[in-house]
Amino acid sequence: MMRPTILLAALGLAGAAAAADPEACATPRFADIGWTDIQATTALAGVVLEGLGYRPETVMVSIPIAYASMRSGDIDVFLGDWQPSLAADRQPYLDDGSVEVLGVNLEGAKYTLATLAPTAEAGLRDFADIARHGEALGFRIHGIEPGNDGNRIIQTLIDEDRFGLGGFQLVESSEQGMLSQVARLAARDEAVVFLAWAPHPMNARFPIVYLSGGDEWFGPDYGGATVHTNARAGLAAECPELGRFLRQLRFTLEMENAVMGRILDDGLPPAEAARDWLVAHPETLAPWLEGITARDGRPGLAAVRAQLGLPPEG
Repeated sequence: MMRPTILLAALGLAGAAAAADPEACATPRFADIGWTDIQATTALAGVVLEGLGYRPETVMVSIPIAYASMRSGDIDVFLGDWQPSLAADRQPYLDDGSVEVLGVNLEGAKYTLATLAPTAEAGLRDFADIARHGEALGFRIHGIEPGNDGNRIIQTLIDEDRFGLGGFQLVESSEQGMLSQVARLAARDEAVVFLAWAPHPMNARFPIVYLSGGDEWFGPDYGGATVHTNARAGLAAECPELGRFLRQLRFTLEMENAVMGRILDDGLPPAEAARDWLVAHPETLAPWLEGITARDGRPGLAAVRAQLGLPPEG
């Protein structure tokens, strides 16, 4: 006859195993839109999910394709829903119920047009100042990848001649391409206006001055933003442990800046940068993994700590 303590332990293990997500949930697909902050957060989530026994995949897509792919079921998760700037991109999918917002994963972000300190000192501090400095700027505003929400806002300002920007050109590039151009112009002491955001190591690399006056377009408080976790409809119900993890996932500006710095400045692959950060900051894991069961039935925190080579808690 099984002793009561052994029986209770066996029942506990069976209950934990029953709580684990099914095989259909084992390969969650994340949207990567090419921004280093989303690469960093997706990598952080991915490292933890691997410790839980999942096999996360990352798919490189544009923002519009990310949402269309969540609707079609080809993408499961998007960690880069910056609000309010992505409101127009997101809303149709909320309206038809194909995308769910699982929560906020970052607060205190910002996203708007900026310049560098020498140009600001020359009098360009507001959206209304850009046109007066048009010649010095080469009548160009530098954006990032085509299809990006910030680029579309800039193009709308140009098309509608807002702030007198009708004669300007939007220069589309990648994140790294734009920042390389900012660095070249800064080295030549030339004026520049470009999309900027935080968190990002650019804020330490350059003397960035965010422009006032863009509240209607990028949101108040210099494009102050919150970043939300989105998922295809039904994911959290089908995969309750994965859904709970995604709802509990929270990042900080300092965390993202550090991981992005390792990616951009040190050339580390995102997964390696994320793993190194988590090993150095294991206290981050407990809130993310509270109540989570790994796919093999183990407590989630213990499974992830073991995967990272960390000693058991306590």
